[in-house]
Amino acid sequence: MAGTQKRSAAVTGAGSGLGRDIALGLAAKDYRVFGTAMSPEEIADLGQASGRTVTLSRCDITDEAAVKDWAREVRAKTEGGLNLLISNAGILTPGPLEVLPLSAIRREFDVNVFGALAVVNAFLPALREARGRIVQVSTWTATLPLPFNGPSGASKAAFDAFAAVYRAELKSFGIDVVLAVAGNMKTGGPEKTAAALRRVGESMTAEQRELYGKNFDAFAATLNTMQGSGLDSVSAAMRVIELAEQVPAPSRGAVGADAEDILRFVHEKSDAEQDAMRLQMVGLK
Repeated sequence: MAGTQKRSAAVTGAGSGLGRDIALGLAAKDYRVFGTAMSPEEIADLGQASGRTVTLSRCDITDEAAVKDWAREVRAKTEGGLNLLISNAGILTPGPLEVLPLSAIRREFDVNVFGALAVVNAFLPALREARGRIVQVSTWTATLPLPFNGPSGASKAAFDAFAAVYRAELKSFGIDVVLAVAGNMKTGGPEKTAAALRRVGESMTAEQRELYGKNFDAFAATLNTMQGSGLDSVSAAMRVIELAEQVPAPSRGAVGADAEDILRFVHEKSDAEQDAMRLQMVGLK
């Protein structure tokens, strides 16, 4: 991705959390950075924090037309080529599968799978021109899915499969595809997750509370603790950027020691051992 021209990068979900720190980190490395945000407040905040070196656009990645418009805007400003696409935007929908509305699970797939597909496809012409790289921010729960966290693990696992297919289909164009497998991070997500957990618990009927309440409360407490003790956002962002620039490109890389441990564990252990571990990890021995 080196060259005489300034390198360019696009980052989804750049208005807050990990995406914000990735955008700032890339700008500090002299990339021209473009990103998506969900509100004018996020756009103003990052504009100020970056000294106007990051250009944010308000864009919901589940709106395919809006994604195509954003990609066209970026391509016009980069004279066609894009060196790096970091697909970071995502949501988390915790809860027992029996309790969660199917509409909530569909929404998670709309963002984490179909939205990510729309972004990648919209930028492929520009990535081909620059022989660029795609970095998809994934999670270790795609490899070791946890109880009460099914939609997140399943949606991320679905895109992990697409990433492997993209890697093969795009190889002849010189486009690398890298999975950044994130562990627990202190990126603003813990507060959002805690709020989501509270909403699910409060929305349960008496019957659902009888069935799942105790175990879900144990999961919620464990997940809040795990996220609150995770890798700090800036360090996580720097690791994602390291994977984005690593030569040769890895097919995947862990973001955080816990993610590295889980990837190794899944590779080495049996299904029965993995089942026991997933229960133990959320306090359900």
